[in-house]
Amino acid sequence: MRRRDPTCPDPCKQPADHPAACPPPGQKAVRYVQVMLHIFARLGGALAVLGLLIPTTTSFPTNPEEYVVTEKSGTSQAEVYDNAGEWIATFTYGAQTVALAGPQRTFTEPGTTAAVVSSIHVRLLPEPFTGAVDQHWLRSAVSDTSPDLLDMAMQYVSGAPDIRDEAGLRIAGDAGYGASSADGTLQEGADFNDYLGIRWDYAGKSDAPEANELKALDCSGYIRMLFGYRGGMGMTLSPAPGLLPRRSFQMLENAPGTLVHKSTGQLKTFDGIQPGDLVFFDAEADTAGQIDHVGMFLGADTAGKNRFISSRKSSNGPTLGDAAARSILDGTGYYAKALRGVRRL
Repeated sequence: MRRRDPTCPDPCKQPADHPAACPPPGQKAVRYVQVMLHIFARLGGALAVLGLLIPTTTSFPTNPEEYVVTEKSGTSQAEVYDNAGEWIATFTYGAQTVALAGPQRTFTEPGTTAAVVSSIHVRLLPEPFTGAVDQHWLRSAVSDTSPDLLDMAMQYVSGAPDIRDEAGLRIAGDAGYGASSADGTLQEGADFNDYLGIRWDYAGKSDAPEANELKALDCSGYIRMLFGYRGGMGMTLSPAPGLLPRRSFQMLENAPGTLVHKSTGQLKTFDGIQPGDLVFFDAEADTAGQIDHVGMFLGADTAGKNRFISSRKSSNGPTLGDAAARSILDGTGYYAKALRGVRRL
């Protein structure tokens, strides 16, 4: 588990919003005290003597397997470090999404030179974070080698191989966007259960799959596949507390988690955004003023741009590439100008 961004050898030169960015001098001192106090505590007694120096939001491990948990100043987040001071995870109050340190991997796809190199992994807590770090869950998540949400996102891009569950159901593989209309344009409407070809029961309603949308996912259906069907988050067709709704505009306003940013015009600030966050766009002229597209933030690409992945008509399915429009949040491109919000589930 590494703390440093591979593109930035000096951690103190990393962006301030990076989960492993070098802390300000004051925080450096606090972390130094934390480590020293832990040593003193294990020797016995000194912890009480220096107790006034400990931030009230910090808990200390009582054995080498536990972690140091510290409130991230000025945010609604808790950061976790191991006993050597290496960043392990970031939890967000009210959200199930957790950013974790893990092995470095590169996200790319056929037909594009765009790539995101990341050592941040994203997994879901069983319930929204309320302030108490579940050490057992964290140890399990850090050692988990199964695909995380970012890995799963790449399992639906062009050319991705089929993946089947134990029952033989195709749960991943190259996905299209939707059914074709009479004039050949692709239609939205393909939800996760349409891709799978299965019926899905909600409270008081059962949704049968559409045969012409098999192996297809529209933008919000793609998000529901990742966070809902694959990630285990509860879902609904209409907005309901604690459940992931069907439409992109409903997700921004009513989905579980916490709202990171929202704007009526182009969103140009990315403070606090992290991989796994949902990004929302008002991109189409016929729905001006209403969110009509959603994707997932992957991280900074090799050119230093904030890159996302989404399922779209122009690429006939999920992509992080730039074929019809650049998949980046900053600048003056199609999606950059249409960016309106960020939510962490």
